[in-house]
Amino acid sequence: MKALIIGLIVIAAAIIACLPAGLGWWDEVLAFLRGALPVLAAFIGLIALFIGVVDIKDRIAAKKEENIEEKTE
Repeated sequence: MKALIIGLIVIAAAIIACLPAGLGWWDEVLAFLRGALPVLAAFIGLIALFIGVVDIKDRIAAKKEENIEEKTE
């Protein structure tokens, strides 16, 4: 319950910070998002690349196991 209340307070503080009547940080938030987007895209691409390599390795290992099972039968 504490985590829920703290989460709501933090979200409210972030919204207030972005409003013009609050701290007016909306321009800084947009600048941060523009700068962080290419870095985030690179990390997502890197993770997708690693997942693809692991998937290919798993398929090769599964094929080898199938071949071994067929030979033993």
